[in-house]
Amino acid sequence: MAGPPSRSLTVLAVAVIVAVVGGWSVASYNRIVPAQQAVDAQWAQVESVYQRRADLVPNLVSVTQAYLVQEREVLQSVLRARESYAQASPRSPDRVEAADRLDQAIGRVLAVIERYPELRSRDVVLQLMDELAGTENRIAVERRRYNERVRQYNGLVLGFPRTLIARAAGFGPRPYFRADLDAATAPKVP
Repeated sequence: MAGPPSRSLTVLAVAVIVAVVGGWSVASYNRIVPAQQAVDAQWAQVESVYQRRADLVPNLVSVTQAYLVQEREVLQSVLRARESYAQASPRSPDRVEAADRLDQAIGRVLAVIERYPELRSRDVVLQLMDELAGTENRIAVERRRYNERVRQYNGLVLGFPRTLIARAAGFGPRPYFRADLDAATAPKVP
């Protein structure tokens, strides 16, 4: 014998609500996962370009070292910054800080090279400086793309009510890449 019609309707209404909420939760989760993967993939691209720059540094240092005996400390600071970058854990704040220190050290080397016209005229140095400038441009582009991916991802995980699903699944907002406050100041060359 069937229960009263109102009880059946109530059970049906609850089942529909649970199905809708469950479906929405799954759909939300399935939108967050690819967004998180896009952020991770873009950060890997940023790191790839950082690595290219770090690989160019020893070549630039070795070519300029013979000419710049008195500037050895500047060149050594670049090598120390590169080593710090290589030792930092991927996707860590330490890696970003190490990349910033490498930025500053490279800026000092480029300023020193500018002071030596005979060194600037060397084809190898010119080629390395061009490659380094191109790499710096790529870094800027990849950082911008990373920040765009983070903006999209954070919009998903912070928007209400999706944030409830994101938090329950362990997703949290990601930090944007921001330049240091010191980035606006030109590096000082000893």
